[in-house]
Amino acid sequence: MQLPPQQRVRPMVAADLERVLAWRNHPEVRRYMYTQHEIPLDEHTRWFDKASKNPERHLLVYERASTPLGFINIHQIAPGGIGDWGFYAAPDAPKGTGRLLGQAALQYAFIEAGLHKICGQALAYNERSIRFHRSLGFLQEGLLRHQHFDGQHHHDVVCFGLLANEWHPND
Repeated sequence: MQLPPQQRVRPMVAADLERVLAWRNHPEVRRYMYTQHEIPLDEHTRWFDKASKNPERHLLVYERASTPLGFINIHQIAPGGIGDWGFYAAPDAPKGTGRLLGQAALQYAFIEAGLHKICGQALAYNERSIRFHRSLGFLQEGLLRHQHFDGQHHHDVVCFGLLANEWHPND
């Protein structure tokens, strides 16, 4: 499957730092992250400098009609093409952007990066992310009970997996 010409994923570059940080720090994005504090630019820059030099990490920006609309982080976490992903759409992105971002990210992961499996996690209260993973074909592989502590409460974490041969790019 080829992405339509008006959409693509591309490597994140230093010029994207402030935009991606603004998305990440938006309250509607931040509330579903493991790290929920507002991230300062210097911390974000240090993370980018380190992560962008790691050949097992793919830091990507999703664009439609040359407009950046989301961020994708794919990290090969184990030998044999096992990767983990995280992502978010810009808070003001048009409706439907998340699904298109997900499809583009999976195409990148399985075709361009050649991964065998993508793993994802969602905090159990993030019902939208859970539905999203299932809609893309991910299977729930586990539930980590009280795995995440946000400083006040423990939360379950739902674990998902999608194999390259289970991926249906045209769904």
